[in-house]
Amino acid sequence: MPEAPKPTHLHPSDLRALARLLADATVGVTGVVEGVHVGVAPPAGGGGIAPLTYRTIRTATRFIGAGMDAALAPLEGLLGPRQGESPRPPTPQRRAALAALNGVMGDYLADSGSPLALPLTFHSGGATLTADHAALAAALPRATGRVLLLVHGLCLGDPCWECAGGGLGGALERERGYTPVAVSYNSGRHVSTNGRELAHRLEMLLGNWPRPVEELVIAGHSMGGLVARSAIHAGAAANHDWPARLRALVTLGTPHHGAPLERGGNWINVLLDGSPYAAPFSRLGKGRSAGITDLRYGSLVDADWHGRDRFAHGGDERVIVPLPVGVRCYAVAGSLSADGGAIRESRATGGATLHDRLIGDGLVPLDSALGRHADPARALPFDDTWVAAATGHRDLLTRPEVIERVVGWLS
Repeated sequence: MPEAPKPTHLHPSDLRALARLLADATVGVTGVVEGVHVGVAPPAGGGGIAPLTYRTIRTATRFIGAGMDAALAPLEGLLGPRQGESPRPPTPQRRAALAALNGVMGDYLADSGSPLALPLTFHSGGATLTADHAALAAALPRATGRVLLLVHGLCLGDPCWECAGGGLGGALERERGYTPVAVSYNSGRHVSTNGRELAHRLEMLLGNWPRPVEELVIAGHSMGGLVARSAIHAGAAANHDWPARLRALVTLGTPHHGAPLERGGNWINVLLDGSPYAAPFSRLGKGRSAGITDLRYGSLVDADWHGRDRFAHGGDERVIVPLPVGVRCYAVAGSLSADGGAIRESRATGGATLHDRLIGDGLVPLDSALGRHADPARALPFDDTWVAAATGHRDLLTRPEVIERVVGWLS
């Protein structure tokens, strides 16, 4: 049997992708510098040497970038796998770096056709799954009819669910007989774009599952909970089969009603745009991905952003998407408060303490994670909710108390 190829940090296509990224970044920074220059010392009559200089820099940068792309193209064939060889798998460090890069600028990577853009894939037990019955049977010899889908959050990847004892997936596999499947996706794209693709891919995956699927449970962390809800909505609209098999939805630290950090970032853009001297710097903030701006209020469908300026300041005008009917829905929130007071008060009438309403787990406030809203039409009536004390946003993935609570819900 041939030796399995060793993991690698870099792939042959990385050089071309990084060269394109560098060229585009240089053009963008040149635009910012030109904006500052014009704001401080506008040329008389709109002419002068400065505009010509900046146009020359941009043209030269694009020319050099195209030349580098053409020069590096032949290297892909030389550095890539030889005929009959399998591509070298990525190292954990590469997967983490790509997940973070995609979260920050994944929409740009996808739109520009960059090989650094992550495709939506399914993983289980270290294997990448394909929607082929024979291949799934070979990859999952112990697959059951109970499937657990794990959906990661912004800037993370499917390995985020792994921890001592196998994490949530391992616990539910041992104690409840679920077969865990983790999703990897480009978290910088719009939530609704990922949700629609996830619905389509899940229909094919479960349609070719090695055994008849009796039950599907979805657990989403952070943005992953929004992607899961968007996928359920899209799957129902497309008359897919899999939503009828969905029995439970669990969200961990999901900003169902948005995250203050993104709303604060939007305000910064508004303030910068109000000054002719600072306005060029708002372009840097507007480089953040579509996925990040969807976190302002928790957008789930295309109508929330299609045909709109996603950086324009405005109120919450989301299309209301209720929780799925006939599905048990649970929500876990994290609280940085170390005592139990935050937990007790969060369940009392009137909501959580001011600290938790603003901070919560460090990224998502309690009210947002638990689906509470001042407008009853937007409030999400979860079957049960729970607050994990002394728990940060990322800790929700691995805390034994959180895993135990979810296992109990699904018993």
